[in-house]
Amino acid sequence: MVSHYTLSVGPFKRGFHLITKEVFHSVTHWPEQGVLQLFIQHTSAGICINEHADPAVRLDFELFFDRLAPEHLPGIQHDEEGPDDMPAHIKSVLAGSTVSIPIIHGRPALGIWQGIFLCEFRTNATRRNLIVSIIA
Repeated sequence: MVSHYTLSVGPFKRGFHLITKEVFHSVTHWPEQGVLQLFIQHTSAGICINEHADPAVRLDFELFFDRLAPEHLPGIQHDEEGPDDMPAHIKSVLAGSTVSIPIIHGRPALGIWQGIFLCEFRTNATRRNLIVSIIA
């Protein structure tokens, strides 16, 4: 059986934003066993699972991603929505658009230091829509 839930978050400023509680609260029924799959419906933001305890991790991620795909990169052709648009698309490919989490004993089985992050790569972002799928 598959159940789908929708979730809208933000808008957030550029950066990595912890959304674990919002994702978990969007689910009205948890099966004893299964899989949670989270999908973001955007091409200029991503989602990931990583350490949530130290805020420096988020800042380091932002530094790394900005160095990989900086604004005003020579040769970039897709710039109709501004200099952050194509770099945001590149970063979203690197971060990814889905994550999966096992559900064990009626609870998502994230590790003790893990959290779900929305990776916002646009300077002036809008709300972001996600689909939470529970596969039992």
